[in-house]
Amino acid sequence: MSQVLKSSLFVLLFLSGFAAIFAQANLLNAKVPQEVGVLNEQQIAANDELPIAYGYVDDRDVLWSKTIWELIDLDERVNFPYYYPTDTLNLGPDRRSLFDVLKKSLSKDQITEVYKSSYFQEKLSYNEIQERLVAIDTTDAGYEQYNADGFVDPQFIERRRITAAEIRQYKIKGTWYFDKRLGELKYRLLGLCPVAPDVAVKTAKGEEEDLVELFWVWFPDARISLNKSKVFNTRNSSQPITYDHMLNSRRFNSIIYKEENVYEDREVKDYIYEDALRILLESEKIKSVIRDFEQDMWNN
Repeated sequence: MSQVLKSSLFVLLFLSGFAAIFAQANLLNAKVPQEVGVLNEQQIAANDELPIAYGYVDDRDVLWSKTIWELIDLDERVNFPYYYPTDTLNLGPDRRSLFDVLKKSLSKDQITEVYKSSYFQEKLSYNEIQERLVAIDTTDAGYEQYNADGFVDPQFIERRRITAAEIRQYKIKGTWYFDKRLGELKYRLLGLCPVAPDVAVKTAKGEEEDLVELFWVWFPDARISLNKSKVFNTRNSSQPITYDHMLNSRRFNSIIYKEENVYEDREVKDYIYEDALRILLESEKIKSVIRDFEQDMWNN
């Protein structure tokens, strides 16, 4: 075995060891449950919670780029790590869904770059974000009163906070670009948006829910918070993965619902009407154009 290979293997085992330590800190040495997760001084000093920094990309090095919007459906099994857990009563503070992590970071001002749309023009204040997370619903008695008297008594209006269990999808915005200096096709995630049912529209049982975007987070601003939060690893619970790592490494299944185009960035469904199969095929076609660009660069 060469010296370089030995060194690489040593570094890999070293990093894996630290990951295992921090995943279930003090679990096997704890005398009482309260000692589980408590780090000693050496572990605290070695536990770097900063995400891996993006490398600087000069605009002159970007030979080609395409910005796309994707939809992550939380009904798909591969995307479950972003949805669960929805009930955290007995799981402790370390396991949280992506939506709970975003809400907690927003409340502590750890994430401040939050916008109304994916073009990041209209910034939202914390109070405006909270208004978007409050579901206002009218009870059946309230509807009866409104039909009879034309008004609704406040006692028949229910207000509740939107929870992680109600998040149906995540929308993401990112840019694929070809770095001519490195000779690689790379991806940079720019925005993240939770999607939930529209509380203003009462959906009957069996009908399709009307989904709305809650808010768009500028992803580079959220990386530190997402890197502190771990995702449950179904294959090895002693080595969880951070949300920052999961999203940057594209460990999810998604479909492209929009790409930047001359038609005011229209969505795929705007030019392919009510045909789910053709919409899916169009999404795969856009993926193929991006995927094949790097190979075509070297073949031409």
